[in-house]
Amino acid sequence: MLNRRFAILTFVFFSSFWLSPLACAQSDPLPSWNDGATKSAITEFIARVTTEGGSNYVAPAERIAVFDNDGTLWSEQPVYFQFAFAIDRVKAMAPEHPEWKDSEPFRSIFAGDVKGALASGKKGVAEIMAVTHAGMTTDAFAGTVRDWIATARHPKFARPYDELIYQPMVELLAYLRANGFKTFIVSGGGVEFMRPWVENAYGIPPEQVVGTSGMVTYELNGDKPVLKKEAKIEFIDDGPGKPVGINRFIGRRPIFAAGNSDGDLQMLQWTTLNDGPRFALIVHHTDAEREFSYDRESQVGKLDKALDEAPGRGWTVVDMKSDWKTVYPAAKQ
Repeated sequence: MLNRRFAILTFVFFSSFWLSPLACAQSDPLPSWNDGATKSAITEFIARVTTEGGSNYVAPAERIAVFDNDGTLWSEQPVYFQFAFAIDRVKAMAPEHPEWKDSEPFRSIFAGDVKGALASGKKGVAEIMAVTHAGMTTDAFAGTVRDWIATARHPKFARPYDELIYQPMVELLAYLRANGFKTFIVSGGGVEFMRPWVENAYGIPPEQVVGTSGMVTYELNGDKPVLKKEAKIEFIDDGPGKPVGINRFIGRRPIFAAGNSDGDLQMLQWTTLNDGPRFALIVHHTDAEREFSYDRESQVGKLDKALDEAPGRGWTVVDMKSDWKTVYPAAKQ
């Protein structure tokens, strides 16, 4: 009887240990990351800033993490996905605009010549974005984005665009939140384009999305209040605009920032060039087989100045090919 009681108590003790929060915390929080210097830098930083009594401890209220979206949380090649959305919208709207077939950049779009459409420069791109993103309510636009996310497919991978999110980065977001961080998207992409789908993809609610925004006006149609999108840019959240956007919409200086291009350079500087523990991460696209390989010469997501600045600043550069076990999550059935 004594031996049986001892065996039961032993079983309960060890079962309780393995199911305890401490034991669960010992499991790998970043299973899609290969072991190495990059992964260790991330986990060690988070351990330092969350250890109470430590010299690098940061109170939960100050644990702000900001992430670029295009090329940092999901793919961005061969064109930014929001521009792919705009192209599809031009094609869908074409029957209502017969005049487009004889003018650029629309003529190139109808011919399937994306490079030709982009050759029209900033003016042409702005025209495409204006006709596809304005003249409707914010609710109607959100519905259009959700419909596109549900039906559109990437030309290389033949998967929905919201399945081309980076599994290692999704794990990193969850890991940060599990350690008391508040995670934000700070992107050059349109805020109204991102908000309808990012919560489901990344676990980031729409109120924690900072992006480029167009003018929106309030109207009361009968007893129905609406917000209507106008064909005018209000705020560009890219390059030096990112620190401005962080200040305006978040109100706290981040201690963790992640980007992938020179458009994120100022956000990385704003985050790290300050007192106290700071962390910057750059996603370097080095995997042509599983995703894409590009940096200094790319027209989309160019990474040049930030890559040069990273070593001297102590920023962590992710080598996608060697640091990530997998790139995308498993395809949904």
